[in-house]
Amino acid sequence: MLGALDGIEEYNNSAALLGLDGPETEELLGALRSMNPIQRMRVMNKMAGGVPASRGSRAEMEKHFNELPQHIKQGLLKGELRLADTIIYSIKPVNSKTVKMFETQDDKEVGLRNISNAKLPKNQALLVSGIFLLATIPADLTKDKVIGSKFDGIEDFAAIANGEFSLKSNKKIIMPETVNTIFKTKTMNTVPVGYYKLANPRMIHDDILVEATIDLGSMEGLDPKTHLYVGLHGTITTP
Repeated sequence: MLGALDGIEEYNNSAALLGLDGPETEELLGALRSMNPIQRMRVMNKMAGGVPASRGSRAEMEKHFNELPQHIKQGLLKGELRLADTIIYSIKPVNSKTVKMFETQDDKEVGLRNISNAKLPKNQALLVSGIFLLATIPADLTKDKVIGSKFDGIEDFAAIANGEFSLKSNKKIIMPETVNTIFKTKTMNTVPVGYYKLANPRMIHDDILVEATIDLGSMEGLDPKTHLYVGLHGTITTP
């Protein structure tokens, strides 16, 4: 699914992450001073090594470093946290005109969703670089059939393609109500199926509600077994 995305690499721009090129220089230099001499030497050597610039969502995360909560910044600086590429995803049935892809009663379950209670776990912050929207019609409504079904683009689901998608976190709008035709990418050779790249990546903090909603004007022509997949692609902080 991520084959056509660039920027899938190890984090390698220490100076930007540490904030030594931004307004928080004094604060972050203080974190360096708090390290033991060996740790400090290793960090400074790595920063001075002339490593190549990061790409893709990693480079975007560097630009938004100052938006991270303080406890996550400190975790990164101390080496307790690291950056990783990820997709936060959820699968839901289309059983009404409004489909909430992340809900507070949701449990994490492999193949259906990878967060619980519509929140990122403690110490995880996600910079959303792009969004996937896919659909499928499983053979039946059993969990195994849903998980084992092939999710594809929404081109053949007219009612979904003509609906709208929105994404909010902590009541802040990441993507306003936008027509789902932006996810029709099957004819685009350089973009993964169902993927929309955000021009302005936005941060989702830990322990904050994630609200991804699909609104349909009509359910005409949709199979009652239709399911949707939403994936939030980007760079996340993780232990």
